[in-house]
Amino acid sequence: MTSIVKPTIVHRGLSRNKLGLTIRDYEGGMSTLCAGCGHDSVTAAIVQALFELGVPPHRVAKMSGIGCSSKTPAYFLGASHSFNAVHGRMPSIATGAAAANRELYLLGVSGDGDSLSIGLGQFAHAVRRNIDMIYIIENNGVYGLTKGQFSASADIGTAAKRGEVNQQPPIDPVQLAMALGGTFVARSFSGDKDQLVPLIKAGIRHEGFAVIDVLSPCVTFNDHESSTKSYAYTREHSHQVVHTDFIPSAAEIKVAYDEGEVVPIRMHDGSRLLLRKVSEDYNAHNRGAAIEYIRTYQRKGEVVTGLLYIDESEPDMHGINTTTGMPLNQLEFGSLCPGEKDLAALQDRYR
Repeated sequence: MTSIVKPTIVHRGLSRNKLGLTIRDYEGGMSTLCAGCGHDSVTAAIVQALFELGVPPHRVAKMSGIGCSSKTPAYFLGASHSFNAVHGRMPSIATGAAAANRELYLLGVSGDGDSLSIGLGQFAHAVRRNIDMIYIIENNGVYGLTKGQFSASADIGTAAKRGEVNQQPPIDPVQLAMALGGTFVARSFSGDKDQLVPLIKAGIRHEGFAVIDVLSPCVTFNDHESSTKSYAYTREHSHQVVHTDFIPSAAEIKVAYDEGEVVPIRMHDGSRLLLRKVSEDYNAHNRGAAIEYIRTYQRKGEVVTGLLYIDESEPDMHGINTTTGMPLNQLEFGSLCPGEKDLAALQDRYR
């Protein structure tokens, strides 16, 4: 994963965490995403959460697949190990890393296309196995890296840049994770840092699979062909000697609202999004009630945000399989390879 190198400037006045590190130690390269992209706000929230928790950077394994969202790990923890997997296959790599070294903090960043289309099966089994990791979905409803086609999370009636209207029902990662037995399920908005940072911190601390669906607006595909100022109209009526593109800068969408409150958000394309933050008396320990709560407000056109469900009683992948607590690369050869007789006995169990 490559990015523009960010100059390291540490001011004397910067606060330090329990490890003696400043927030600059948790940053990565310069973002090459479009100005105003919600994904950069998610990056800032991740950096803030890791800094406040005092997580050692060398113990974090960053995972991603393919897409605009999957570029995110390049923009935080420049000193940590990272793996940019094949499209939709990040959960397999994360599973292997979790099995090999349970001392790692596994942090996966994916997108709605990466997780809910080609990677849907992989995502489902990661939830089912309760892998000890935090899995952040940067959800914008389009394939931003390949010019704005509808993703599996696009709502019915959504108009694309080219004018077509989506007629297929969306896949909701929150309801899907709950139905699959997810033990930590949350949703937030990229511009609500006050809510997102604590959710990320809680997800990192959770022993098991923690999924956070983050609504993250795409600023590039908000123009329409009917507009004479659109990219499509300009290309059709001009002669270009070199095919180039320009993404206009846009301001990040930020929001602050209280528990139980509903707030309308005006998106870059002029559409409106209704966010409802769960109230203080919301019960996040009842899976059935949580799903019904989400669906009730979904029918009203509202998107519920916050910690939607958590179950700390279920064992994670290591607890289910009673694996060793020591990283595999620290085990002696005799423990890793117990010998021909023990191996034969193990194989007899499956005959």
